[in-house]
Amino acid sequence: MGRPMQKQSESLLLVPLLPIFLVGMFPILLIGLLGFIGLAMFGVLLVSVGLTSGLEAHSHFNEEIIVHGFARNAERGMQASDLQQATHFAVLLEIAGLALIIAGAVGFCYFG
Repeated sequence: MGRPMQKQSESLLLVPLLPIFLVGMFPILLIGLLGFIGLAMFGVLLVSVGLTSGLEAHSHFNEEIIVHGFARNAERGMQASDLQQATHFAVLLEIAGLALIIAGAVGFCYFG
């Protein structure tokens, strides 16, 4: 006959969610403690991360071109695709940051 299934602890289900909680705790505390100014500050942080990400992508692309010279068509296409993906992500971060800055400014003007 088979062994009965052991009951797993319910707290083990929360362990994978712990990093999400820890990462999300900073913006929530920032917004809660500083209000709309905190929201705008978080937007400024997102814009700076987006700018840094875009600059690093271009730097990596330029380094590949300078160090390895002209690559074959397949490698060149792959490098261009990687650059396009990285810059697209950077632009999305910048747009999200600008939206948070605008939301913080509007909230501060109307509700602060």
